[in-house]
Amino acid sequence: MKLSAIIDCDPGHDDVMALLLGGRTLDLRGITTVHGNASQEQTTRNARQAVEFAGLTAIPIAAGMPRPLVRQPRYAPEVHGQTGLDGPTLPLPTVPLDGRHAVDFILDLSHSVADLHLIPTGPLTNIATALARDPTLPARVKQISLMGGSLTFGNSTPAAEFNIWADAEAARTVFTSGIPIKMVGLNVTRQVPATVERRAQIRALKTRTATIVADLLDFYSNQLATLFGLSGGSMHDPLAVAALVDPDILTFEPMHVAIELSGEYTYGMTLCDARHLRPDAGGTAIYRGEPPNAEVAVAVNADRFWELFLDVLATYP
Repeated sequence: MKLSAIIDCDPGHDDVMALLLGGRTLDLRGITTVHGNASQEQTTRNARQAVEFAGLTAIPIAAGMPRPLVRQPRYAPEVHGQTGLDGPTLPLPTVPLDGRHAVDFILDLSHSVADLHLIPTGPLTNIATALARDPTLPARVKQISLMGGSLTFGNSTPAAEFNIWADAEAARTVFTSGIPIKMVGLNVTRQVPATVERRAQIRALKTRTATIVADLLDFYSNQLATLFGLSGGSMHDPLAVAALVDPDILTFEPMHVAIELSGEYTYGMTLCDARHLRPDAGGTAIYRGEPPNAEVAVAVNADRFWELFLDVLATYP
């Protein structure tokens, strides 16, 4: 039975990969958009273009927050281009938006859909705003599986990953909400690159959708090769979907994750505390500091992820 979910995203090349994976493996009840890789207006357009080329137009899309809770928006044109989805030229979208704001959409579905899962793959502003609007929301969300943060190093700064750094105040709200969280961070997502060989496997599917995906990943991979010397575009966001649909792809450990807001050099850092994992002589966990508030990804089976992704991609037109 497929899990019911909303993907909350800022497309973004890897967000589109998450939409494609989730569109087939989840009961995807909606897509909500937020500022992040580009402006909210542009990420919303990108989401609409993605569902159109993939034939997922029955999934409603609701536009959300255009800026962080307290700071100015910061985008990532150096990674995703000026549109947030540079590469192949896609037609202007025609699919209409849902009339509700993304925050209202999330709250409405939390009342009407049992065991709702949230999959944020961008800054957490929409989720944090929904929590502020309705403090009872945690009782109606089964789990959050998010792409963000890192157990090790950052990418926007030495300490901070982009999605958390883009609105760390929102991230703190989400991580202290009490909702069960799976955190899929850079420490694992950087291990799953869209290499030349993987892009060739995608092209070998010889479908219209696969060709568009390969062209998108070519642009994304070239940008990351130039910026960071990576072997291919990191498949960050689809791993947050994969965490829910195949438990053998990622390995998690319970940790307390604190979001740094005031450090001169560490704003947006996810400080992951695993000290409670040290048992006493009787085998009982000794809690030093705060008890766990998240499951943090510590390992990934990249080959298993690609097997899943390619199998799913082959089902598209």
